[in-house]
This record gives sequence, C-alpha cells and structure tokens, in this order.
Amino acid sequence: MKTAICAFLSLSLAVVLLASCSFSKSYFVVGGHVQRQELTQMLAGVDDGHTSYETRFVYVQQITAALRAHGDANRLNLFLTDYVRRHPKDPYDAYYLYVVAQDYDGVGAFPFAAAYYDRIVADYPDLMVRGKSLHYLCLMRLIKITKDPQARVGYYKDLIARYGDKIQMGPTYYSLGETYGELHEWDLELQAFKSYLSYPDVPIPGHPEARNEVTYFVNFYEYPKKNWAMPSLSDLVTAIRSAIANQNVSLLLHYQAKVGFFVRSWESGDTPTPDDPEFLTDFGVFMNPSVWVSDTLDANSQEAYLRTGGWTYRIETWYLYFRRINFPADPNVQGQWEWAGIYFGDKPFSGPQSNH
Repeated sequence: MKTAICAFLSLSLAVVLLASCSFSKSYFVVGGHVQRQELTQMLAGVDDGHTSYETRFVYVQQITAALRAHGDANRLNLFLTDYVRRHPKDPYDAYYLYVVAQDYDGVGAFPFAAAYYDRIVADYPDLMVRGKSLHYLCLMRLIKITKDPQARVGYYKDLIARYGDKIQMGPTYYSLGETYGELHEWDLELQAFKSYLSYPDVPIPGHPEARNEVTYFVNFYEYPKKNWAMPSLSDLVTAIRSAIANQNVSLLLHYQAKVGFFVRSWESGDTPTPDDPEFLTDFGVFMNPSVWVSDTLDANSQEAYLRTGGWTYRIETWYLYFRRINFPADPNVQGQWEWAGIYFGDKPFSGPQSNH
C-alpha cells in the first residue's frame, strides 16, 4: 500500500506539472533510439485530428505496451489520463481509464482504483472488453474493494438490474442483504434476504450455513410477538424449573422459542437438524413425576445449559439450552434470553453428573 500511495503522489505531481504547461510529449518517449523514434511518431499520430479513433486506439495500445515494458506505471497512467482529458469524445476513453484502474488495483491502491472504476460506470458508455461488458467488470471489482456499504448497495443494485443474466442472483441478493445489515436498514435487509431465498440454494463462500441463517432471520423478524424471551436468564430458568416441577406443559411450551427451536444430539454439533414436531407440540408425552432438574446451571454471558433427566424417552438425560438473543434488527428483544433448544444425552467431556 505504501508503494501504491507513493506512485499516486508521483502521478499527482506530474498532473500538476501538466497543468502548469511545463509538460511535453517527450516525457513519454522512452527506450532505445528506434523505440524513441516510433513513440514520437505514434504520439504525433494520436494527436493528429485526421487520425480515426480506431487508429488512435492501436497507437495507444502500442504506446501503453512500450511504457509498461519500461516499468513506469506513473508515466503510463499519466499518458492515459492525459489522453482522456484531451479527447473527451473518444469512444475508447472508458477502456483507457480501466487500464489505469487496474494498475492501481494491482498494487492494492483500492481507493484510487475504485475512483476510476466508479467514474467509468457513471460517466462513460459501456464497452465490450474480450467479450465482457466493461461496466460489468468494474461493478464486480467495486463490490469487492469498496468499504463504504452505502456505495456497495448501489453497485449491487446496478449489477442486479443490468446483469441479472450474468450473475448468480441468489448469492448477490445475499450479499446485498448483508450490506443493508451493515447500514441497519433492517426492512431492506429483509426484502433482499427474501429474494435470496426465492432462488435455488447455492453455496456462499465462507458462509456454509447461509440459507439456514437467512431463514432464521426472516422468520424471527416477521414473528409478530416474541413473548417467550425474558430480560433475565435467572427468571427464565426459574420459570422453566417451576413448569417442570408442576408438570405444566403449556407453560413449557410458552417459554419455548417459536423460531429456530431445535432438538438434537451432541454428536450433531452445530449442524441444524430438522425440528421434530413431536417435541415441538407436546412435551406432555415425555413428562412424568420422575423428571428432575439440576440445581446448577452451566452458563456464561451468552449461553447456558441446564441438565435435566428422567424423561420418558429412549434418552433420559436432556440439556435445555438457553442463549442470549443477538438480533439487532429487533431492539425490543435484543440482548434478552430465550430457551432455544434441547441436547440429548450427557454433555461431552463433562465430569460425573449428579441429579441435583
């Protein structure tokens, strides 16, 4: 990045010299005697008012190749940006600026690269480069290197509107939803995530559980009244203990999370398993006077486990799992506690357990 910044400052200085009229075409004449003669002729041809844009394009390509071979990115970028400044009607200007953007992109000077990519999309007609739309190529890079989420939203929307046939729509809507989340635009995040779910499931790199997480977000966001959540873990656990002690199945069902509640064995780890309707509708099937609840709670600031046993089920020991709700889209329940699921069997790597 330091090298890229130095390069940019050097280029800026050259632009200042250009503006002060101390600039000459000879600045771009480099190499040996023969090459210098060729560059001088091509530079003259570039500025000849009788030269067609197509012929100028060939000259610019050859000059670009010579300057790049000379290893002077500053000189090359100045040549291209100066050419665009002096020939604003050239239909290939967008391509010339794209070369400059790629130079900055290649050395990690992303803010400078983004400025040129954005300028191309905003101010110049689209071109086909090696069979691909130049605007498309710019937008794909912009969403990768732009840190400002508000700007990224615009790029995603432009990409979806113009190039829906060239992109994977599901993953793009997923990324748009994530970006809306950065802006705390919860309703727009919801709409983007709904659009994502309407497309076939495609793996999202780095987010193997993306579809499950989005499904949870949509269902939780739209659930009308989340009255199973409680501000205090202690109060929630006390209510659960009381419900079990009194074999009050309806109270248990009341405090059971209505979105995302799971039943699984420890061996399944964090991989979600299908909700078992039997457990989600009637705990009374497994309730009996022998059910007991441990006196201790295994807890930290974000989650807790309560050991219980004696259930009328093939596995008698259940750990009731509680977690603090992390859902900033709904400030009414953000940070509260919910009973989120059940793990079957003794907790792995735990020591001997007593019933009390």
